[in-house]
Amino acid sequence: MEGMPLSMGGLRTLPWFVAGSQVLGVACVVITGVWMGHYRGGYAWNGSAQEFNVHPLCMVLGLVFLYGDAVLVYRVFRNETKRSVKILHALLHMMALIISIVGLVAVFDFHSAAKISHMYSLHSWCGMLTFVLFFLQWLLGLGFFLFPWASAHLRSWYLPLHVFFGLLLLAMSVGSCLLGITEKLLFSIMHLKREHEQRSRCGFPACVRSRTVPCFSTTGKVAPGPDLAETYSKFPGEGVLANILGLLLVCFGVVVGYVVTREDFRRPPNPEEEALSVHFKTLSEGEIPSSP
Repeated sequence: MEGMPLSMGGLRTLPWFVAGSQVLGVACVVITGVWMGHYRGGYAWNGSAQEFNVHPLCMVLGLVFLYGDAVLVYRVFRNETKRSVKILHALLHMMALIISIVGLVAVFDFHSAAKISHMYSLHSWCGMLTFVLFFLQWLLGLGFFLFPWASAHLRSWYLPLHVFFGLLLLAMSVGSCLLGITEKLLFSIMHLKREHEQRSRCGFPACVRSRTVPCFSTTGKVAPGPDLAETYSKFPGEGVLANILGLLLVCFGVVVGYVVTREDFRRPPNPEEEALSVHFKTLSEGEIPSSP
């Protein structure tokens, strides 16, 4: 490493950080899918609890994994044209937006079918705030950078805000997911405990089918029973899996944030793009460029 510029030495670690972020992100999506699919009865689109299971999977996939990847594109694709990277950045955000909308529709549809109030918990408030700010951030990014109607001065003023809110929204997405994980576990524990007590008092067998948390899924697999309510403090499989998911989400956010904020990993300036930018700036401000 002696005689090598510091930035070149730092760049050697960039692929490892990016690969690590992808492993963490995919693990988050897979664990969410296993949690909702195996422990919570699977997926459906019929207003049942299985439709609710679509919500956490879509939000982790959209507002965490895909959103994080959209943030990383300027560090990963360092030598491609800036406009191509901008388009990829916007497309990943659009995919995250569409998937997140599906997740929101699923949870609102489930609440309506189950006669549950909307938007009453801290998780729902934080999550909706994150989604609204994300949507605004995407629209402003399109207007300022991909289809630039604003002046060069206005774009240079907004760019630091765009970068700041991009990282802030990733942190808010991870935080909202952590609130959702805790809320889901607590609600599942309370529901299963209450259901178990009712069955014990009435003398019904434990295999009686429930509308919201069935003993058997449509595939015939055994769905959650009262074990989580009675043994959560003894590290049951579902509780441990949910806790691991939370830790992986935090790690994903930290790695993405580190890659984006490390100066060595910044995209190098392109002389031709810089020349075009200066040319556009001078024209937009009514000046005559000093050089072609």
